[in-house]
Amino acid sequence: MKKVYIETYGCQMNVADTETVFSILAQNGYARTSDMDDADIIMANTCSIRDNAEQRIWGRIEQFNLRKKRHPEVLVGILGCMAERLKDELLDSGKVDIVAGPDTYRKLPELIAAAASGTPQIDVMLSREETYADITPVRLDSNGVSAFISIMRGCNNACSYCVVPYTRGAERSRDFSSILREACDCASRGYREITLLGQNVDSYGFEGTGFAELLGMVAGQVPDVRIRFSTSNPQDISEKVLTTMASHPNICHHIHLPVQSGSDRILEKMRRRYTREGYLSKVRRIREIMPDCAITTDVIAGFCSETEQDHRDTLSLFEEVGFDAAYMFYYSERPGTLAARKYPDDVDLATKTRRLEEIITLQNRLSLESNRRDIGKTFTVLVEGRSKKSPDELCGRNSQNKMCVWPDSRHSAGDTLQVRVKDCTQATLLCEEI
Repeated sequence: MKKVYIETYGCQMNVADTETVFSILAQNGYARTSDMDDADIIMANTCSIRDNAEQRIWGRIEQFNLRKKRHPEVLVGILGCMAERLKDELLDSGKVDIVAGPDTYRKLPELIAAAASGTPQIDVMLSREETYADITPVRLDSNGVSAFISIMRGCNNACSYCVVPYTRGAERSRDFSSILREACDCASRGYREITLLGQNVDSYGFEGTGFAELLGMVAGQVPDVRIRFSTSNPQDISEKVLTTMASHPNICHHIHLPVQSGSDRILEKMRRRYTREGYLSKVRRIREIMPDCAITTDVIAGFCSETEQDHRDTLSLFEEVGFDAAYMFYYSERPGTLAARKYPDDVDLATKTRRLEEIITLQNRLSLESNRRDIGKTFTVLVEGRSKKSPDELCGRNSQNKMCVWPDSRHSAGDTLQVRVKDCTQATLLCEEI
């Protein structure tokens, strides 16, 4: 059997896509390997959300080709968003044999077969129907604890800075029956946690079933499995989603709610469809319905024309919300987006970097304050495995998605237990078993 090695970069959706690719290839006689030096086919499932993500892939292509020079029969493939965005450059480099976009993974077996004859292959056709609903993924979680289920693909929001609508196409939702079937399959295989994935899960809709209904159905179908989801858009998350979360004990109390900026002027320029006050109103309602709900976010520093006042607006919003954690980046212009076509990237790198560092410093303090408020509290955690720092400790997350660590020689991955928080760091709750 030919052996396939895949490196995955970027978001959880890419992890789920890689699991789908391995499933498709397994059905066609290919075996998975975790050793690149043992592979007949080397591929990277890529991300285009920032320039440095793409630059990293170009570096990996060079590494892949070192093996190809020693073994000329080895094939190199690039999958996903970067394949969609840079298809011509990838083929013109002479270092890539296969270029496949996110909607063409079913064709990979024939692309591989054709490339083996010496002719580079490309298929990046986007689809308005493809959801891979009938594919049972090959799960990559080595501990067999957590599983991803993609409920929809693509995005219709067209934020001015974002390449996702161009690299993943229009929004389309999976048949809810296939999602429930996959959730039950995960439960039967012993998975204890499922994360429902989509670029904007709150836009899910299939034959009159919205995301709140789907969330409730999945939680009810597998009551012994924890349910998470990502990602929500602030303008779309509904009261019904919040009440569904509150009414099912196995739905985790954590919402990732990207804000991107605290300035109304910048939000409008980004084509985000909410205001600062609209965002804060959503946060207040989340906490009214679920006082213990953790809220995390994404933010972009130094977007086109951002002033010091715009930046201060972002800092003040962070203070007002008190995020539990955040993914923080400075603006990276993406060719082909509305922002790249319409707005000059006029905030210099030094200013972007300084503003980002100020946001990071603030969030580090907020994360520590959030964790300190948990000292003395008791949480149910799902064991994920051994702590990276000590073989005598286990680690696992609570409902709020906070990592907990505690001394333990009795439990193993997949177990649930209660712990009490004794101390904390900025990133971790230090606990004891009850």
